[in-house]
Amino acid sequence: MDSFDATAISAPELAARIDPSSLRNRSGGPLYLGIADELRRLIENGEVTAQTRLPAERALSISLDVSRVTVASAYRHLREGGWISAQRGSGTYVSPTSSLPSWGTLGGDRETADLGFVNASPSASPLLADAYSVAAEKITGRFASGGYAPSGLLELRESVAAYYRGRGIPTTADNILVTSGATDAIHAVLATFTEPGARVLIEHPTYPVVVELVHTFGGRCIPVPIDPEKPEEFVASADRAARQSAPTLAYFMPDFSNPSGARLPLQTRRQLSATMHRHAILTIVDEVAADLSMDDSPDIEPFGAATPDIATVTIGSISKTVWGGMRVGWVRAEAGLLARVTATYARRQLSASIFDQLAAVELMGKYDEVRRVRADTSRVARDHTVALMRDRLPDWQFRVPEGGLALWCSLPDGIRSSALVAEAHSHGLLLAPGLRFGTGYAFDDHQRIPFTRSLPDITSAIEILARLSSAGMPTPVVGSSTPAAVV
Repeated sequence: MDSFDATAISAPELAARIDPSSLRNRSGGPLYLGIADELRRLIENGEVTAQTRLPAERALSISLDVSRVTVASAYRHLREGGWISAQRGSGTYVSPTSSLPSWGTLGGDRETADLGFVNASPSASPLLADAYSVAAEKITGRFASGGYAPSGLLELRESVAAYYRGRGIPTTADNILVTSGATDAIHAVLATFTEPGARVLIEHPTYPVVVELVHTFGGRCIPVPIDPEKPEEFVASADRAARQSAPTLAYFMPDFSNPSGARLPLQTRRQLSATMHRHAILTIVDEVAADLSMDDSPDIEPFGAATPDIATVTIGSISKTVWGGMRVGWVRAEAGLLARVTATYARRQLSASIFDQLAAVELMGKYDEVRRVRADTSRVARDHTVALMRDRLPDWQFRVPEGGLALWCSLPDGIRSSALVAEAHSHGLLLAPGLRFGTGYAFDDHQRIPFTRSLPDITSAIEILARLSSAGMPTPVVGSSTPAAVV
């Protein structure tokens, strides 16, 4: 094996994460079980992620100041439970979350599914058809060109720049790179700045694609729990994680985070941005949901507005306010940072769709109306979903979000998301298991419920979940292939 392993955790780092009081306070039980329990806790909550290489027995025993036999017994206990596995000549690894399919393939053919709730993607805005009609008229004048705009059409970049200036951030077209959707933007940014072995702070739960991409590029996610009810506590947790793990990047969704729905208050986002800057961490800010406020929830100063521009890279899109089928996103950054991202993106994409960009220019010109229409539609769907959930699934706990496109539900005792999702699939309902929103085995006790389908579809989905929930669900075995049934 190479001398470097991107997913390895060192013995001192792992030992530092084990709570010594839990070992000291054991009432007569074997010490190895205490260590095993602590390692399982770290895996379950995502502090040690799936497929992470664990330290050798000897190295960990030295860091914990216990015998090698004790650590070997703890590892054996975890192997027998399916939490870790030994690979001959390679080492000991945390077991993968059971062959869960990649986010891009989760749910199979969603277009033909009876009830596809894997993505929190709303139906098209009623303003979209007219925008495409205008684009169809304008595009004929570009047929003589090659059809490429590597950084994006100038008129669209200027429209996006004006959008940021309207939110209080000085921006020109030179600060904008247009991409084929927000996921393309995230890919380009992470590919640019994720060095092998890099550690990336993420809020936990988070958008699954980010976890997959960080791992693909040789980095390791450092999860920081976020509580939508107490978002101000996130700053201290992120500061502590930064001191412990020395990350170089952070990925946050400060507005209506997917899936938790958390939104950082003004002072909290200012403190968090300043904290990341103090630690020399480049913050990637995902604002895809920033314009999805409801209930007259006021706009909040964009994350990073009060810190130097070079400390933040922002990702945006109109896929949630307009339509997921319109693949137009962007990266906003200081010119030097943006040049690096643009060079990376050029190696992967020649240009985003000119036709979609022309339609996006038209929509950005009436974006206040776009936002209002989406807010009205989402509010009706959210309130319908909330009322049904409280009536049919009263034991499911959730916070009613002031924006976004989904509920993040805490499941009753005895129900695991992975088993629920697998059973729901057999009834024609496709959902994303809670495990997909974490870095380890966390969130199998949570379920995301998007309110982006039609009201009758939402009713049908909740009726299915109510029947399954009342029937009781089996608890999946760690390391089993149960979650793969959603494919």
